[in-house]
Amino acid sequence: MGMEFLALQEADLTLMFWSIIVFSIILFFLSGIRIIKEWERAPVLRLGRYMGLKGPGIIYVIPLIDRIPSKVSLRVQTISFSSEQTLTKDNVPVNVDAVMYAKVIDPEKVILNVENYYQATLWAAQTTLREVIGRIDLQELLSHREKVGEELRKIIDEKTEQWGIKVISVEVKDVIIPQILQDAMSRQAQAERERQARVTLAQAEYEASTKIIEAAKNYNNVPGALTLRWMNMLYEIGRQPGTNTLIFVPSNIPQVNVPLNVLGLKGLGEITGFEEKKEESSPKKNTGS
Repeated sequence: MGMEFLALQEADLTLMFWSIIVFSIILFFLSGIRIIKEWERAPVLRLGRYMGLKGPGIIYVIPLIDRIPSKVSLRVQTISFSSEQTLTKDNVPVNVDAVMYAKVIDPEKVILNVENYYQATLWAAQTTLREVIGRIDLQELLSHREKVGEELRKIIDEKTEQWGIKVISVEVKDVIIPQILQDAMSRQAQAERERQARVTLAQAEYEASTKIIEAAKNYNNVPGALTLRWMNMLYEIGRQPGTNTLIFVPSNIPQVNVPLNVLGLKGLGEITGFEEKKEESSPKKNTGS
């Protein structure tokens, strides 16, 4: 019985040993399974030698022989960068914040040509921003941000092309200048607005005076035009309700053949005729006496 028990125990240990070996081998091979997302690519190094890209989907790498240093994303990445206390062409210290949109177009170059492509792209963007700011003045930086962003994009794209990175666009988010300079620029802008307002007012006065001169020439060239204008003024005055207006008619107004009922002045003509008849009858009465 003792020998049989020992034999059975030894068989169990052997079975357990081989079970562990088989299970370990299965785990070893299963550890080579990788899942690569749709927007990712996996570079494979076999014993240090580049073997190519794999993905997306389920891929298999040989454990302990193949290695994936890092997965490369093909999506557009947003990189914020800035330049602190950079002098412009006219020696103005500014802080500029910008954002860059870039994507990987060649994962092989990203893995083989640069150690950390994100950090390298960020540093390239910062140095380029300082270079561009030093070549332009403050006014151009403030008023032509799109132009500055396009220039940054071209220069950065030339630097990152060898790394397999395409710079899509660069936008200047903010330009921070010293507070003293901000106050000076505010006063300058206010003075410019006042100057523009005065120029506009002077232009309006000039145009109005030109029209008045043209109207005066027309009155002199057209007989009776001034009388018609005077009659129109009387009509406008008489339209005001609830007012009593005393009008002194000058004797030197040119005589024109204009119907008295024009502009509603027939009554004015009757009053004038009545006054003339009254003056003519008064001397006759005095002569008879």
